Amino acid sequence: MPLLYVVGVLVVVGVLLWLVNTYIPMDPKIQGLLNAVVVIAVVIYLLQIFGLLNTLQNIRVGHT
Repeated sequence: MPLLYVVGVLVVVGVLLWLVNTYIPMDPKIQGLLNAVVVIAVVIYLLQIFGLLNTLQNIRVGHT
């Protein structure tokens, strides 16, 4: 995956998060939770892209 694509995704996610934080009125606790969820999702996405988190593919939930 080209590095320019990854940078583009990070810029788009950052701009969308900034727009949500700036223009949508929210309780600060909810806003902090939203920011944390987005940051965690982006970190997991980056770890998967760079191949540092391949072990998640082997995790199974349930009895199957």
